[in-house]
Parts: sequence; structure tokens; C-alpha cells
Amino acid sequence: MMNQPLISVIVPIYGIERYVGHCIESLMQQTYQNLEIILVDDGSPDRCPQICDLYASKDKRIKVIHKKNGGIVTARKAGVKIAQGEYIGFVDGDDWVGSGYFQSMFNTITACDADIAVGGCTRDLYRKSMYLQNALSPGVYEGESMEYLRKNMMSYGSFFRFGVTTYHWNKLFRREAIIPFQMVVEDGFSVMEDGAAVYPAMLAAKKIVLTDNYAYHYRQRSDSMLKSMTSLSIEAERLKSVYYYLQNAVKDYPAEYQLKKQVDDAMLAVYIVRCGGITNIANHMVLNSIYNRNIEGKKVVIGGAGTFGQQMYRRLEATGKVEITGWIDPYYWEYRRVGMNVDPVESIVDADFDYVLMAGLDSSFKSLVTRTLADFGVDPEKVLAVEMDYDTRREILMNYLQPKES
Repeated sequence: MMNQPLISVIVPIYGIERYVGHCIESLMQQTYQNLEIILVDDGSPDRCPQICDLYASKDKRIKVIHKKNGGIVTARKAGVKIAQGEYIGFVDGDDWVGSGYFQSMFNTITACDADIAVGGCTRDLYRKSMYLQNALSPGVYEGESMEYLRKNMMSYGSFFRFGVTTYHWNKLFRREAIIPFQMVVEDGFSVMEDGAAVYPAMLAAKKIVLTDNYAYHYRQRSDSMLKSMTSLSIEAERLKSVYYYLQNAVKDYPAEYQLKKQVDDAMLAVYIVRCGGITNIANHMVLNSIYNRNIEGKKVVIGGAGTFGQQMYRRLEATGKVEITGWIDPYYWEYRRVGMNVDPVESIVDADFDYVLMAGLDSSFKSLVTRTLADFGVDPEKVLAVEMDYDTRREILMNYLQPKES
């Protein structure tokens, strides 16, 4: 075991006593044995501190940090400060990993002599699982292909898809590839806090390998499915700090990478999702702009019940500028379990509507959704996806940074 390089695994923990034991057990059972498991109790108010200490008494590879609550950025920094490993990994305390996860990621990063290995993940909800992957294809990126990755890592194809996911937790880093970037992220970041470290780290890397490793299990908790609605001004302030941080981080790279545009796209996408595409700037509903159609006064069905769909539903309902006549999602049963009035896609046949608003930003899905709804007799002209040229996106983003609420 000791002949293997040490991998430090940093686990931020807060308020997850129901799940943290599963996470820790999955790390203890890794086939890759030479792990340093750093549990960072971020001032958790439940039994997490005691659970962490119990596990530390059972396995000498486990180290526990108890700190005052400061958020996930401070928790990751605390872990990084004491990490001794040649490689650094991150696992969220309510997730878990397959027994061969770190062995596979280690084999990949060392075989390719890469700075960062990137995986996909498996999304788990109840007894259902779904594989999620990066938009960019698996493979080794260096030289010319690395140039391609840099041009597409934050914004890939038509608006909007991340080329490479923002997360810390489905990646393995050489320590020198992540520590300098993690330690300078602002402690108060609560939007795109992963990307604030991960994307600068990827820009600086000489070689990155993307894999189709799905052994990281992202737990979609029922208590986290319901998204809170924050005022538009607060959302804009959260966005602003990260936006300027990332713009500063990319400013010295060649213009051909279009990194400023990528940051614009990524930040606007995050804001649209968190605000449901709606703002009160100049008493104007920006949904009209993002869908390139005037929908005020219309009857609409919302397609999708994730964060974007939930925010859209609540904020549209609050404005009273449209009539919501339906809310559909292929995984409707997931949302009904937590009390959301979501119906299956086939319920569209009984709905009275002018438009279906796709609550998603990946324009590549429009044709699939349109075909699916066509099976139920929906006119493709009534299915609206987010459509904005770059100038419009840039104008909206700049307005978002200084919103005025009525």
C-alpha cells in the first residue's frame, strides 16, 4: 500500500448526518488503499461531528477538522491546507463512490501523465440512477486538442452547455494543479464556487484526460430538490462577484480561446436558471428576450421541473403576466414526492396553452423535446427554447449585474 502515491480526499460536511456514514464507508472500502481521508466538519449543527470522530477512531487514514461554519469554499481550503497527497480528490459528504473509483482515476491520470483526470457521474434518486457525462468527448487533451478544450470548456456548442462540468468532485488533480487555484477563491462565493477554482486550474494544465468513469454517485436528495427563491438583487450580487473573478482569471489568455465570451455565457446561464429567466429591470419580463417571443398575456405550460423550471414557475406565478396551465416533466413522480404539482408529459394532451416553455438551456434538446411533444399532437411552433444571439446575451448579462426591483 505504501508504495502507491498518497491521494488526499477532501470531504466537506455540513448537516448531512443521514448520509455521511455511507460516504465515509465508501472511501474506506476503496481498492486504492493509500488514501488520506480528510473530513471537514464545517460547524455542522447535527451529529456529523460525532460521526466523523467515530470513523477516525476506526481508520487511521481518516483525519478530522472541526471548524466554525464558513461555507464550502472555506471547508475545501481547510482540507487542502493539511493535505499531504501527491494527488487531491474531493467528495461531497452526501455522495458516495464505487469501490474502484479512485483506483480507476489514479490509473488514468498516471497512465496519461496528466495534470487532471475528469470523470462523469451517476445521479441517484431513490432507486433510479442516470449516467451524466461531459459534453466534450473522452480522451487525452494536450497540444492542439488542449487548445480545443480551452475554447470549449465553459461553453460548448450552442447556448448553453458546459464543455467540462464545473464540479470538484468528479475529478482527480495533481496537487500542484489545484491547490494554488483553490486557495485564492473568495470564501464567500456561493454561486459557481466550484468553477472559480476548477476552470482556472484547467486553463493552466498542460494535459487533461476526460473519461467515461461513472463511479462517482451524486445523490439527488429529496430535501434538496425543492429550490428556494431568492430576490433578484441578491442573485445578481452573488453572480457579480464570481463573474468579475473569472473574467480577471481569463484576461491574460489568447483572445482566440474566447474565454471572456465563455464566462459571459456560463454566468448568464447560471443566472437564468436561478432566476427562472425573469427580472424586473425596467418593468420588463426578460422571458420575452430569452425565448425570442412575446409571451406576456399568454397561456403557457412549463416543460421541466428542475431548478430552472421551479424558479420559472414561482416567478411567473408572482408576476401574473402569463397564465400557467400546466407543468410537465418526464420524471414527474420525483417531484410529486416532495409536493410539487408536476404531471407526466402525456398530460399535455389535456392542457390549454399557447406555448410550451422549455425550462432548459441546452438548445440541442429542442429537437428531441419537439419530437416527443409532437407525438401528443403539439405543434412544433408552440415549443419555445431559449434563443438569444451573443449580443442579446451580453446586453442582458450587463443589465443583470445592476438589477432594479419594483
